[in-house]
Amino acid sequence: MDIDAREELIKYGKKLVDTNLTKGMGGNLSIYDPKTGNMAITPSGIEFYDIEPEDIVIMKLDGTIVEGDKKPSSEWLMHAVQYKRRVDIAAIIHAHTTYATVIATLRETLPPVHYMIAVAGPDVRCAEYAAFGTRELAENAYEAMIDRYAVLLANHGILAGTYSLSNAFNIIEEVEYCAQIYYMARAIGNPVILNPMEMDIMKKKFQTYGQK
Repeated sequence: MDIDAREELIKYGKKLVDTNLTKGMGGNLSIYDPKTGNMAITPSGIEFYDIEPEDIVIMKLDGTIVEGDKKPSSEWLMHAVQYKRRVDIAAIIHAHTTYATVIATLRETLPPVHYMIAVAGPDVRCAEYAAFGTRELAENAYEAMIDRYAVLLANHGILAGTYSLSNAFNIIEEVEYCAQIYYMARAIGNPVILNPMEMDIMKKKFQTYGQK
């Protein structure tokens, strides 16, 4: 991995903190290069603002360290399983956002209360609970994120994966926004949920949304 990949991981780690999408050491980020089979991932136990480029760990998906003298994120398995099985994912962000985690403590699916949830899918499922850093959590997250680009982790946080860190960050932001809207709406009543037909329309519209 070149210095640009390392600096991009640091940039978006800091951005998570700056935008109040996580705190301190809460979460982890990675980039995968399918040509080399290498994954660059943030280190374990270092606050995002303290991570230096040389602290980024380069590793194979089986856990073999290629470069770096730091321990990789304790959640590296949760990243690796997605890269092994999803050809449409090359960047992953896991964060401890507030409102998505609130919904995750209910162990409920986040429904399409707002059309912007379409960046992740027709809804965002909640994975079964497992302790952090375990293969069980990695498998649970993978299963719940099939045909989606984000998943809630029960009593834990959120995971998003797509083709770039910038897009993964956008997904985290939008899902957190939708979770906040859902939380607030449920506090005062029963929100009307967009139906599957409307979400299918949104899926098609998002395929041509934005700049090429």
